[in-house]
Parts: sequence; structure tokens; C-alpha cells
Amino acid sequence: MSVITISRGTFSGGKMLAECLAAKLGYRCIDRDVIVERAAASGISQEVLMDALLKPPSFLERFQHKKYIYLAVIQAALAEEVRTGRAIYHGNAGHLLLKGGAPVLRIRVIAPLDFRIQMAQKRLKISPTEIVSYIRKKDQDRRKWTHYLYGVDWEDPTLYDLVVNLQYLRIEEACDVVANLVKQRCFQLDEECQAALNDLALASRIRANLALDPATEDLEVEVTASSGKVRIKGKLSSLDQSREVERIARALPGVMSLDLDSLAPATRD
Repeated sequence: MSVITISRGTFSGGKMLAECLAAKLGYRCIDRDVIVERAAASGISQEVLMDALLKPPSFLERFQHKKYIYLAVIQAALAEEVRTGRAIYHGNAGHLLLKGGAPVLRIRVIAPLDFRIQMAQKRLKISPTEIVSYIRKKDQDRRKWTHYLYGVDWEDPTLYDLVVNLQYLRIEEACDVVANLVKQRCFQLDEECQAALNDLALASRIRANLALDPATEDLEVEVTASSGKVRIKGKLSSLDQSREVERIARALPGVMSLDLDSLAPATRD
């Protein structure tokens, strides 16, 4: 009953692998459109959220604090969508958005350029030369996006539990390999792991609600949860804002206790 994230370049076969695994394991297959639709319930348009996920840093650099708000909302939507397990997410940085919410099986799919060109030709009505330029630009945008937001190299193999190369493996064969790995105990959703996913979903929702509330929308905080014990860390605009943070956090079901000792007014030069 684990959660699987699949990271891939454009036309690398990641979607096909996700769909094959979903059919074989009986899991839900979730893409970024599902997450954006769920996140848009917060009041931010789907178009803006999709831009935040797809466009390179120049888009978000113009709206530094908006970047924080958009990602908080997207993370909360993803954490809530997968919290019960049996889910496969193939989309931008799922393994980073769900960091800390074990067990997540993090898969990276790569494929040779010829494979990717053939995949693209089935969908894009452009020349092979244009396809190559398109693929390289999309890969570059993702690399910049991931590094800007998380400070990591999107292609770093240490970010993943398994890197699947489709140069010689067929999708069905790769699907069998991953499905067998899912059955290992370390990736099963036992009580302890379910609690970790619940904590991640709770912490993510609190952070998103704080980002969306007019009284706290200017804050950028770190929120952690452990068995309903919530800790919020960050800088306040004023001491009075602490009461608003407490009000918003305690409004969510599942908050058993609240630690705000690490909240303090921002220092002024």
C-alpha cells in the first residue's frame, strides 16, 4: 500500500510506466492536472498553479512570496491526495514535495533520445529537429525549476530509490521490476508509515492555510507534525500575528498540541 513517485523527462515513458503500475497493482494514477485541480479549490486559479509547476524560475522570481504560497498549496493537495497510500504520482518533483512522508518509493525514468523522439512524434506535428529542441528546452526548464526551488540537481541519482533506463527494458519489463520492489516490506504502508503520511498531510495543510489567510499570508514558516503534535517555526511580522497563527492551526482536525515557541518577530536592521 505504498506511494510511488515517478520523475521523468519529457517523452521518457514515465506516464506509460505509471499507468502500467496502476493497472498491475490496483493503485490510483495521479498526474499534475489532478493535483492542480485539487489545489485550485483554495481559490488560486488552475492556470496560475500550472504556470508555477511548469515554467522556469524567471516566472516565480518575479513573485518571490507567491512562489512560497503556490508551492504550499500544491504540496498540501498532493499530500492529501496520497495520504491513504496505493497511489502513483507522475509529475514535477513529487519525491521532493512528499519528503518526510515515508514510505515513498522514488522512481526516476530515463530513456535514450531516439526513444523520446519516437514518443514525441506520436503527439507533436513537428520535425525531428524541432522535437529535439523541444525536449532539450523542457528538460532544461525542469532542471532550473528543481534547482531554484529545492537547491538540488534533478538528475542526481541519490534523490531516487531506483533509476529505470528504458534503453533496453520494455515498459512491461520495467513495470514488473518496480511492482516487485513495491512488495518489499520497506515500502509497505504499516501503521508507523501511515502516521508519517498523516503528519505530512496535516503539516502541509496548516502551512497552506497560513499562506492563504489574509492575516498570515505574508509569512513563510516551517511546519512539522508528529502524532498530532504540531510545531511552527518562522518569523512574524508582529507579536499579535502569533494569535492568528494559533487560530488557523487549531482550526484543523488532528491538531493535538501546538508549539509556537520558535515563532518570533522578524528583526529590523
